[in-house]
Amino acid sequence: MPVALIVAVVAALAILLIAYGISSGGPVDPVQARLTQLGASQARTLEEMELQLPFFDRTIKPLAARISARLSRSTSTSLTERTEKRLALAGNPGDMRTADWLGIKVIVALVVAGFMFVFLGLLGQNFFGGIAFGLVGLGFGYLLPEFWLGGKVKARQKAILLQIPDALDLLTISVRAGLGFDAALGKVVEKMEGPLIDEFRRALAEVRVGKVRREALRDIIPRTEVQPLTNFVGAIIQAEQLGVSISKVLQVQSEQLRIERRQRAEEQAAQAPIKMLFPLVGCIFPSLFIVILGPAIILIIANLGATNQ
Repeated sequence: MPVALIVAVVAALAILLIAYGISSGGPVDPVQARLTQLGASQARTLEEMELQLPFFDRTIKPLAARISARLSRSTSTSLTERTEKRLALAGNPGDMRTADWLGIKVIVALVVAGFMFVFLGLLGQNFFGGIAFGLVGLGFGYLLPEFWLGGKVKARQKAILLQIPDALDLLTISVRAGLGFDAALGKVVEKMEGPLIDEFRRALAEVRVGKVRREALRDIIPRTEVQPLTNFVGAIIQAEQLGVSISKVLQVQSEQLRIERRQRAEEQAAQAPIKMLFPLVGCIFPSLFIVILGPAIILIIANLGATNQ
């Protein structure tokens, strides 16, 4: 077969494949796609839809709700308010309320207590020791979620602290470009992501449903408790009340936050030698001593053995 004929056949097949791919990959009608999805969702049974949910939503959360329904009657108001505040500072993980959180703490306490009773008591053939370990595990398991929640609060506050300068820079640029404060805040929400942006998005949503802007901004403070953000919100509210130009206030706040960020970086750099001292002493120095003094110790032991003989 001539080479030209083979090339022509291959080219024709390539053109046919390209045309088929373009025709099959064309835009899908959104209405038809939505109807197809709706039909598929209606075809699924309730059990299949429940199995699509995460394990936490299918098992832990309903069980916690049942337990918390019984515990909520004996829960004090102060404990409820304190728990609500900590959950808000953590960003409401899993959309949990106080009752759900208390139920999860009880479940974790029972699981840890049962684990310690079985593995440290029954397997060790010490029933009373297992009961003692179970009681210790009950208290430890009840406090264990609090450590996790505290870590979530600190991580969220740190993320907000690191994100404030960049968000404020974008907000300042948008306002100086001619946008209003709400429009500039919407631009920041559109372009960035993070816990701080989630708070701004919530404040914008509250303003759009009729809440006063300064009240929406003021409500951010107890949900974050980050001092630079508190100063920024206070400056914006004060500027709005006194009629000061928000553009100038944003520029001053942006410069101040950049200075504070540089100072925090310098402080962390100054702490680095002290933090490096512990791994040096605990890991590197013993290895150096073994390498340097090891041969000498071996020679000393050999010489002492020869002398004794």
